[in-house]
Amino acid sequence: MMGPALNRPCSFFAGPPQPAMIHFCLAHVAYHFSRWLPKHHRLRLQAALVILGLSALFLQIYVLLRPRSSRYCGQPLLYNLVGSIVFTFFTVGLALLLVRVEPLTGELKIVFAIFGMGSFVEGICTAILTSLAAPCANTTPELYYTSVVLSVSSMLSTAAFSVLGLFWFANMASPGLVLNRQARSGICYEPVSECSCLWHV
Repeated sequence: MMGPALNRPCSFFAGPPQPAMIHFCLAHVAYHFSRWLPKHHRLRLQAALVILGLSALFLQIYVLLRPRSSRYCGQPLLYNLVGSIVFTFFTVGLALLLVRVEPLTGELKIVFAIFGMGSFVEGICTAILTSLAAPCANTTPELYYTSVVLSVSSMLSTAAFSVLGLFWFANMASPGLVLNRQARSGICYEPVSECSCLWHV
């Protein structure tokens, strides 16, 4: 998109915005945060990713194993939670790979794009099922409110990526409007000059 900029650490995401939900968003943030940190600090980030990932898995598995979670619910929230747990496993694994591997391989980029599509579908399903499952707040409260948290997180991450998408489309429609490094111009030039990883759409 901007010639020499293809060698930037964030060039992995130079292109159309991926569909994004919470799992994709977390791995995406881990990647960019790792490129912002000095290499000798990335081991700490990997440890933090493992701790946070295990914590998220523990909380979801705890809800899954709660006796009240097996009660009747008009929507398959329990199965959806199992799907979320599987995606959380993939999120932790992909985040660790994205932090460790440099430069990123084409195969890993393809895998991550496919993961983004799956995360998008999973997030949409969670939001739809949760919106239809209000009565489950009485029968399976832990399961229902976990689904609410996952739904809201997915919607917020999708909104954030939608904003990034608008910047990408604006720069495609009018090259240099958002960022032109050679001319040192564009809406985003000043913040990107301070932190290059702000530009990754």
